[in-house]
Amino acid sequence: MRTLFADAHNVFLHDAILQACRQFGRKLALVDTSCSPQRCFTYEEYGDTVERLARGLVAAGLRPGEVLAIYLPNSWEFCAAYHATTLAGAIPTLLNPSYREREVRYQLENSGAVMLITEPGCIQGMNLSGLSALRRIYTTGNGNFSELLRPSSAPLPTAQQPSQQAIAALPYSSGTTGLPKGVMLSHFNLVANIYQIIGPDGSAFRSHDVVLGFLPLYHIYGLNVVLSPLMVLGATVVLMPRFDVAAAARLITDQGITCMPCVPPILNVFCQAVEQGVFPRQHSVRWVKSGAAPLAPELACRFTELTGIKVVQGYGMTEASPVTHLGYLDAARYRPDSIGQPVAETECRILDENDLDVAPGERGELVMRGPQFMLGYWKEPQATASVLRDGWYWSGDVATCDDAGFYRIVDRRKEMIKYKGFPVAPAEVEAVLLEHPAVRDCGVIGKRDAAAGELPCAFVVLREGHVPGSKTAAELCDFVAQRLTGYKQPREIRFVESIPRTPSGKVLRRELRQRV
Repeated sequence: MRTLFADAHNVFLHDAILQACRQFGRKLALVDTSCSPQRCFTYEEYGDTVERLARGLVAAGLRPGEVLAIYLPNSWEFCAAYHATTLAGAIPTLLNPSYREREVRYQLENSGAVMLITEPGCIQGMNLSGLSALRRIYTTGNGNFSELLRPSSAPLPTAQQPSQQAIAALPYSSGTTGLPKGVMLSHFNLVANIYQIIGPDGSAFRSHDVVLGFLPLYHIYGLNVVLSPLMVLGATVVLMPRFDVAAAARLITDQGITCMPCVPPILNVFCQAVEQGVFPRQHSVRWVKSGAAPLAPELACRFTELTGIKVVQGYGMTEASPVTHLGYLDAARYRPDSIGQPVAETECRILDENDLDVAPGERGELVMRGPQFMLGYWKEPQATASVLRDGWYWSGDVATCDDAGFYRIVDRRKEMIKYKGFPVAPAEVEAVLLEHPAVRDCGVIGKRDAAAGELPCAFVVLREGHVPGSKTAAELCDFVAQRLTGYKQPREIRFVESIPRTPSGKVLRRELRQRV
């Protein structure tokens, strides 16, 4: 039976991390491979860094309840800034380091961030003036971030709210309509999910693990499935600033990696690396966790056949901190085609279109509740009410559950596109395309792709005087590329006479999907 690692009530995230730092002392906590030479932290050193940085933030004027933005690739500075911000009583919001100026400004303005921690390369050429709440920008490397690490006697604040109400992270999730929404995750949400992941019969993570962390920390998967749970457990996290298959192959051997949380497109890349002789034949990897996007059973089997490494699926979403289901590694319950069973204290129902429970094996929308589910969307009460109803979270995903209690995701009602595990909101891409003077109307959908899962595909209606063709398509793609991060860009433009819509004006994406 799945149970929590410990009672999550009244436990703040930074307290759980600092307790691990005291408990594991001289054990290796972090290895940052982005530094030359690589930077290593014992648990004791990491705890000291987090406390020093938290006092530096307080001394710099960061007040409890204010928002601090972290706009960095995977690095020790990201980790320390994240945990130090909550220790200082503030709220960290995380930005994708590949974001363009438009996306950065939106999140900073929407969150009301008062401070920004970034690196010079991320903001080079950006104009961040006019953001009324933003008071200070700190840059790593040779920048002024080091000022925050100077010894300070600034007192750390005491908690002003219970852990169930205090926000500990504000990641942004691409919704099915409009712009991304801030997801309010409390300390209790995050700690409960950590304790669900590392609890008895939860995941196969162990305190002696050395885990390769190439999943981005700004994403909830990297943040609260890799970083924090493994630190609470006393494992070692080896950080990569971004995924590179050759570098990953070297680190698997050099660092003695035992586990690699992945997404399906990376598993596909690893399969190709084995066939090309790049993936090491001798390794210590026990298992791979796959999540963030649907995993084709044949890909899991192929990866295991080539490497000897078992693949365990999980399932979740940003709104659930993120894990709701985990598979098993033991032979009796090993089902790589399934997302597994619910984690501890998580209830699930599968409902038909009349909101009635379906029979085992039948399809329906997956509806869940548990201690890991968000407080709601930041400044979005209507959006919150649409997914949180009477304590239950409506996932938008279509699932089945067999007689043994194993779940499978078979479809989704959401309009979200999943490109290599990254969510893309069609409405956000459409909004940018509609700004182009040649575009009269458009609709964006996901087109199935073996390597990426789905590719953003745009159907475009041109205004009079504009000619469809490869030149116009390239111009539109470039227009989006200048305004949105790489994975949101359309990989295909199709010119059409009209976009199918409902009487209320909503794009009929199902009709567009039928065309591809």
